[in-house]
Amino acid sequence: MSQEALTPASLGFLRVAAVAPELQVANIRYNTRVIIDSLQQAAARGCQLALFPELCITGYTCADLFYQSLLQQQAREALLEIAEAAGEAQIAAVVGLPFEIGGKLYNCAALVSDYSVQGIVPKTYLPTNNEYYEERWFTSARDCPLDVIQLADQTVPFGTDLLFSALNFPGCIMGIEVCEDLWAVQPPSGEMALAGATVLLNPSASDEVLGKADYRRGLVQQQAARCLAAYLYAGASPGESTTDIVFSGHCMINENGIMLAETERFHFSTQMAVADIDVQRMNHERLRNSSFSAALPNQSYRNIPFNLPMGAATAEAETLLRPDLSPTPFVPANPAQRARHCQEIFHLQAVGLAKRLKHTGVTHVTLGLSGGLDSTLALLVTQQAFEILKLKREGIVAITMPGFGTTSRTLNNAEQLAKSLGITLQQIPIKEAVLQHFKDIGHDPNVHDITYENAQARERTQILMDMANQIGGLMVGTGDLSEMALGWCTYNADHMSMYHVNAGVPKTLVRYLIEWSADSVYSGTTAEVLRDISATPISPELLPLGENDALLQETEATIGPYVLHDFFLFYAVRHAFAPRKIFWLACQVFKAHHTPAEILDWLRTFYQRFFASQFKRSAMPDGPKVGSVALSPRGDWRMPSDASSALWIQEIDALKEQLDHK
Repeated sequence: MSQEALTPASLGFLRVAAVAPELQVANIRYNTRVIIDSLQQAAARGCQLALFPELCITGYTCADLFYQSLLQQQAREALLEIAEAAGEAQIAAVVGLPFEIGGKLYNCAALVSDYSVQGIVPKTYLPTNNEYYEERWFTSARDCPLDVIQLADQTVPFGTDLLFSALNFPGCIMGIEVCEDLWAVQPPSGEMALAGATVLLNPSASDEVLGKADYRRGLVQQQAARCLAAYLYAGASPGESTTDIVFSGHCMINENGIMLAETERFHFSTQMAVADIDVQRMNHERLRNSSFSAALPNQSYRNIPFNLPMGAATAEAETLLRPDLSPTPFVPANPAQRARHCQEIFHLQAVGLAKRLKHTGVTHVTLGLSGGLDSTLALLVTQQAFEILKLKREGIVAITMPGFGTTSRTLNNAEQLAKSLGITLQQIPIKEAVLQHFKDIGHDPNVHDITYENAQARERTQILMDMANQIGGLMVGTGDLSEMALGWCTYNADHMSMYHVNAGVPKTLVRYLIEWSADSVYSGTTAEVLRDISATPISPELLPLGENDALLQETEATIGPYVLHDFFLFYAVRHAFAPRKIFWLACQVFKAHHTPAEILDWLRTFYQRFFASQFKRSAMPDGPKVGSVALSPRGDWRMPSDASSALWIQEIDALKEQLDHK
């Protein structure tokens, strides 16, 4: 097992900057100094790549000055100086300049790295409908017959068919399109993405008019999502000429539709957006997206291999710059977005159950109501499904089944909730039935082992199933996605139902759904009870209580915090990250609450339970998918029930060995 140090780059993260430099039109010396200063600042922040705007070396608004041979020559010399400075700063960069070839002038973007110009990409689509009629000065890339040019003592690849592959960064392939190319009906970046480019770069000089920033932002976001790629956009700064139009220095870094960083507009000083893009994640997205992997580019591309600088080793470089990295990836951080999210999930669950009831013609259901999180959510969803179908609430038969570990708090909450919602409530204690069962199978009731616990769970499921038959209804399941992932359910007990409404909802989201219901759907007594349920410790309540009705069994003390397990689940299933990457990410977001050793221990628990419990998921009942992670064996997750976890556990062991030697 490799003992490679865990760093952002080793885990597939590429730190990038999109820069709008302060400039002076046609003052190449000044602009070059600013670009080099910006490169040094970006490198000091751990960036490996920096993107600058279109024609940034000269300024975009030089107009007829582009014809001046002095300007052209100085721009070429400045490019070589920038390449040398980028090499010294250990960063790669894309800069824009005019380039004369064969008596024609091209609007170009050049990639520099490792002290050299790696390639030059000319602009294809030249705008003709704004104040800067580019066809007056520049020729489209379509009309250039050359595929290499001579620059000082370098032979440099030239053309729109260049893809730049980082030899030392697996999966990092860069494609460049210039400004207006993105606005085309078929942007070149789409073809580049199909040919393998995961990082798309657009040096631009889009001017500002009312509403254009939102349109531009949407265009970048859509293209990044469509291409399953990172899209970097660097716009010309307000330092450009304002003879007729104004520029704002709008820079964006977007990954697969997620805006990671964006500059404030209309600043004369240099503005820089910096973020870490996950190249490994994008390659996985493409791997699992069959429509993307089946498509083929219409154009062939030349692969230009180069060495990508690995970035400066600074404390800041070790801190991941991703606004989407959250300790609760299933739960949006923004309150307004979270509310919309909860409402949408609630409707998905309710409509799923309503369709099953409508199809079967059933007007009654049974549901085990414990006063805990999961059964409460299942009840609220069931009530909503009955509302959709205009069925009487009395057809919802909630059954409380107090056992050896039932607390007065949960039992009282179950009763209060059922009463406030106007549903049918029955109480069927299970102690005597379970004791008889222990007697039948010869089990000592003083031995509180797995038999002791599971017998109670199976007795409850038997009651619910038989009562469903008795009333001609269906039994609604209450378990959630996190429990199915960890196997924290009794096979053929709470593992089973006739429709599993919470199958796609992780534990961390269940609590938010109940809190949202209390705040946005219900009021009065119902809302008060829901808030108390949300604050109740998570427990199966299967072991006897302590003194004064004290709860002695809490789930998270046994299997670990659900906030950690849901984090592990999201990145292990949704993005197929290896344990080392999940561990490193978890250390980033949970460092205030858990030590690396604790995180690693619970990560081991997650993988051991996840692999060992697949047989339960292989037989799980129907239930609605509500998010990007689902474990149904008929849909998103198909895994052998007897797959070995050895490969993943070995990597965790190697991580533990590294941790112990620190």
